[in-house]
Amino acid sequence: MANILIVDDDPAVQLTIRLLLERAGHHVTVAGDGHQALALFEASQFDLLFLDIFMPGMDGLETMRHIRALQPAIPIVVISGRSITPDAYAEPDFLNMATKLGAVASLQKPFRADALLATVDGCLKSVQSSSPPQPQAGVGIP
Repeated sequence: MANILIVDDDPAVQLTIRLLLERAGHHVTVAGDGHQALALFEASQFDLLFLDIFMPGMDGLETMRHIRALQPAIPIVVISGRSITPDAYAEPDFLNMATKLGAVASLQKPFRADALLATVDGCLKSVQSSSPPQPQAGVGIP
């Protein structure tokens, strides 16, 4: 399965996502802020990144910019608990903004377990379908 990095400053959200993903067979690493995420990202190889937009220190948008410079093709799913409001005079839709800046998907907190797992499956399948075919064991030139 996939090696996934979760970046969120809320321990309850970290635990929830981690348990859901581990039960689905994925390996999960957790970071509490953008600085810790970058250090982990530079030290390990990840297949997918969950990234909270609003965190102290380095926010999710800045973290995403650094991650994209290091590994442009990694799928990033942004998450946020800020409300999405149709009022043009309220704060902007940060989830929509983040997808325009390079995230492949977004989830509004609180999200359902099936929505999270469907997002992960969709992201991983799109990466697999866009990568070049890998040689299969036992297949070759005689």
